[in-house]
Amino acid sequence: MTMNDNKLRGIFTPNLVPMDSQGRINEAELRRYVDWLIERGVNGLYPNGSTGEFTRFTPEERRRIVEVIADQTRGRVPILAGAAEANVKETLSACEFYADLGIRAVAIVAPFYYKLSPASVYAYFKEIGDNTPIDVTLYNIPMFASPIDVPTIQRLSEECERIVAIKDSTGDVVNMIRMIQAVRPNRPDFSFLTGWDAALMPMLLIGADGGTNASSGVVPEITRKLYDLTMAGRLDEARAVQYDLVTLFDTMIYSAEFPEGFRSAVELRGFQMGVGRQPLSSEQQTDLKALSDVLQCMLAGHGFTDQPVGGCPVSSSDVDAGEVTEIVSNVVAELKRRGLM
Repeated sequence: MTMNDNKLRGIFTPNLVPMDSQGRINEAELRRYVDWLIERGVNGLYPNGSTGEFTRFTPEERRRIVEVIADQTRGRVPILAGAAEANVKETLSACEFYADLGIRAVAIVAPFYYKLSPASVYAYFKEIGDNTPIDVTLYNIPMFASPIDVPTIQRLSEECERIVAIKDSTGDVVNMIRMIQAVRPNRPDFSFLTGWDAALMPMLLIGADGGTNASSGVVPEITRKLYDLTMAGRLDEARAVQYDLVTLFDTMIYSAEFPEGFRSAVELRGFQMGVGRQPLSSEQQTDLKALSDVLQCMLAGHGFTDQPVGGCPVSSSDVDAGEVTEIVSNVVAELKRRGLM
């Protein structure tokens, strides 16, 4: 039985993967990045997620990424490892591999490419839940994969003891409430994690247990502070941090192809991330350079970097209420455009 004191809680950082000049995993830099994240207070690590570009690595590379992170972490924080492969057989093989490494749990996205019915999504996860040697987190990200609806989540939580959590990346607060209402009465040990940084505070307030937030790979200090303040009931302080995080998140996610904005920001924190596996046009590379200057100004406002050459025209901390409202409106409009609200 999965015990409540082993429940998935807090901020699990979706790990970006540094690359060397040959386009291979830079294991030394990855180890340094892991130490840095843990030292800055993340509650757990989350390799092989969307932020970690798991589809751009081979199955062998995905396993090696988790192997390196587990070795470097040495049990200091729990690891939630992405284990989604192309089919049930390969996914269960990944589950077995990660179980042998001592990973706390795996996250498995619903089948992608083919859009499946709720009945097929249920059957997929039921097969995994009945045969996995490791605890499973359902990963709901409808923009990339078949959605996992509330009745399916409820049914799986009641029938599969090994399915212990859901990571939901829609940013839909109402849907999170529905999930919690449907599942928690019969499974108080079940965890609810949000993958949408712009809604971290409201998700925590309505009962979520934590998040897998891409921003935590860039500013782990801020996401951990937001989690701690919210859980402590210091809501005025938490709200200010959430507004600040929305500004940074909005810039990183909407100003470049995902997750290039986050990779650029991690570079500014002192890591050699290299060139990602997705080729970029010359125009995109120019845009990333301009974005890097904007991000550097934002991070400099928190004392995380120096200002770029030429300085910053406006302090990134000088965000008034009107600007915050506009930022939030832009996020909501983008969610609606993607059919997520």
